[in-house]
Amino acid sequence: MIEPRFGIWVPVYGPWGARHHPKEPEQPSYAYAREIVIDADRLGFKVGLLAQHIINPVNHEYDQLETWSTSAALAEATRNIELMAAVKPFMFPPAVLAKMALGIDAISGGRFSINLISGWYLPEIEQGGLPTYSHDERYEFSREWIGIVKALWAAQKVTLDGKYFQIKGLQLLPKPIAQPRPTVYLGGESEPARALAADEADVYLINGRPVSLLRQLVADLRKRARRDGAPLRFGIAAFVIARATGEEAQLEFANLRQFATTDNARQMLKGADPETAMFKAFPKGVRGLGSNGGTAAGLIGAYETVAERIVEFVDVGIETFLLQFQPMKREMQRFTEQVIPRVQEILRRRSRSCFVAYK
Repeated sequence: MIEPRFGIWVPVYGPWGARHHPKEPEQPSYAYAREIVIDADRLGFKVGLLAQHIINPVNHEYDQLETWSTSAALAEATRNIELMAAVKPFMFPPAVLAKMALGIDAISGGRFSINLISGWYLPEIEQGGLPTYSHDERYEFSREWIGIVKALWAAQKVTLDGKYFQIKGLQLLPKPIAQPRPTVYLGGESEPARALAADEADVYLINGRPVSLLRQLVADLRKRARRDGAPLRFGIAAFVIARATGEEAQLEFANLRQFATTDNARQMLKGADPETAMFKAFPKGVRGLGSNGGTAAGLIGAYETVAERIVEFVDVGIETFLLQFQPMKREMQRFTEQVIPRVQEILRRRSRSCFVAYK
């Protein structure tokens, strides 16, 4: 049986729910991100994801934390939590990124991983003067890029005359503390994304959606051949609103949506590559909260209901839950006190039942 791992989205570009919530800062800052991640580490969350943008995709007038310098600082500030930094390959030459990752791996004592993002937000590419590729070619670029990074993490002496990169006898030392190397997470709904995940990822990350819409996607990835033979693991994004009763949870959901009516988030959809499959997969006509599917995962309700829905995801094959809350500190505490124990109890009951049936 899968043991679920609960993680958080670090607020690198502001709140994950309503921008103008009275109990959460409207703009991101390193001080607040550090406070949240240290608290998540104390509460026992297993991983913190830092999304990567150089300008805020919600609104260009909002602040935006830089992912990799923030990750290095958080590696020093924390003790147990895994730090997952998103990376867009066209922003970093593979040799430079591989070495940066090895540095954060060393600072963290082997608690560092990457989330490979082939990029969907066009304004930061265009305004930053970065290389411009079509949707499918970005995945081709990422494939060559991650192959170089993995070889360098393995301390191989790399020589490559590739389509995008020319590497001439480069070897990086020391080797990573994480063994056999930092974990590679990868998301994406399109066929090029799925093919790259099957070949190169350790964990495939899925945008939030109901369990009923998840099974086919997981089945498709599971049937694909794997280069290293290891089974592909799965994670999902979700925004959580859990309360003592379902009515209280729905009331809080309505309250957060009301706060969000004053948000000025005019940029994101306008700047998305129209070929990005992620936005095509989101439910139409649903007014939700959070990024990457958010409340579409359905983790809104009474504590027991949310716990049962999490177990339903586990049954499909989800291991890692990357969660968003608002306000972060209060709701992370609530989740660890009220939801995680219920998830663990459901799984214990099942385990006991299976043992009795086996006997």
